[in-house]
Amino acid sequence: MGTTRTDSKEPVKGGRTNGWLALSPLAVFLVVYLVSSVMAGDFYSIPIASAFLIASCYAIAITKGEKGIEGRIAIFSRGAGDRNVLLMIWIFVLAGAFASTAKDIGAIEATVNLTLRILPGNLLYAGIFIASCFISMSIGTSVGTIVALIPVTAGLAAETGTSAAFMAAIVTGGAFFGDNLSFISDTTIASTRTQGCSMQDKFRVNIMLAAPAAILVAAVYILMGQGIETTAPAEPVEWFRLIPYILIIVLAVSGINVVLTLAVGIGVNAVIGFTDGSLTWSGWLSAIGDGIGSMGELIIVTMLAGGMLELIRHNGGIDFIIRLMTRHIKGKRGAEFSIAALVSLANLCTANNTIAIITTGSMAKDITSRYGLDPRKSASILDTFSCIVQGFLPYGAQLLMASGLASVSAIDIIPHLYYPAALGAVSILAILFRYPKKYS
Repeated sequence: MGTTRTDSKEPVKGGRTNGWLALSPLAVFLVVYLVSSVMAGDFYSIPIASAFLIASCYAIAITKGEKGIEGRIAIFSRGAGDRNVLLMIWIFVLAGAFASTAKDIGAIEATVNLTLRILPGNLLYAGIFIASCFISMSIGTSVGTIVALIPVTAGLAAETGTSAAFMAAIVTGGAFFGDNLSFISDTTIASTRTQGCSMQDKFRVNIMLAAPAAILVAAVYILMGQGIETTAPAEPVEWFRLIPYILIIVLAVSGINVVLTLAVGIGVNAVIGFTDGSLTWSGWLSAIGDGIGSMGELIIVTMLAGGMLELIRHNGGIDFIIRLMTRHIKGKRGAEFSIAALVSLANLCTANNTIAIITTGSMAKDITSRYGLDPRKSASILDTFSCIVQGFLPYGAQLLMASGLASVSAIDIIPHLYYPAALGAVSILAILFRYPKKYS
């Protein structure tokens, strides 16, 4: 299977369309969005939903072998209504409501004041990054970490005059550190199960790649923070207003479902607001509505992306690229690079790193067996490269969530994502120089 020759003109699974044509909706999306943004001179001025709508219509148009337009739309709708897509929409809705109600009771301001008291200016960036790494590793989800920290860092950005996109990138980078390493992360579970190794062994390989990248990035943040001056607020910290964020982190670390965690957080915000008079019943409902409304574009983008990517999968685009990438493997380096490329491309086509790992896991295991690779290294490659690609996807859940909560464009965040870039560089060098030796 791993060495099957696939010509670009050969029909793929189901014979619906040829491979390159099946993948072309992604190219249409990128061209429409990037070219339009360059022409406008402003990436923020072009709604990403517009580009996805055009690409989705194109994907429906090129789909063959179905009973009319209704059949094609049914496939699109199946992807848009996928359980993972709907779960993400639930998280968007509740996260927006939580962030808005927390802001109205003064939770963000209180947390910002506490942070400014504790962290000196030169350690502000590094402190946020380390906190994000620790929390994400504890709760095993990058999205949960972003929900907990982005509203706070947005407030810190306003207080210190720092770019909100830069602060959002610090949190997002740290969130992927934990997502990649945590024992309870779904990517860790998927990569180890598909490769047949233990989580502990995969962690030992992963930490040798992630730790150098994280240390390097933390050092960069310390240097960049040397010019930052913060002034501790004169007023005392209102500790009771910190309860919502502390509760969110505690519940997440305890393994409580993120949807339930956010719902509890919204309720706690109401109790605090009603008790101290900062919220009325109508004010609480208005805050919930405002928060949900702020996530409107993210919800639309998530559904459009889910539908378009389902059409790509249905037309055989993912199967095609997997077979194409495994035609000419030569040696262990080539085998490891092919696994990295496979999961990266699958992630590009699914915008979900867990699904990308599951999609390519059996192929990666076949390559591992044929070329004598260490399954622990293969599992690490699957998890690491899926997280790297996911970190740079403007239509991925993490950047959509971060951009929504920070009120900035996902494109503005991407240039500041130092950790995913550093992890990518370290991971490529590790394949080239057979590092770590024990697992190579």
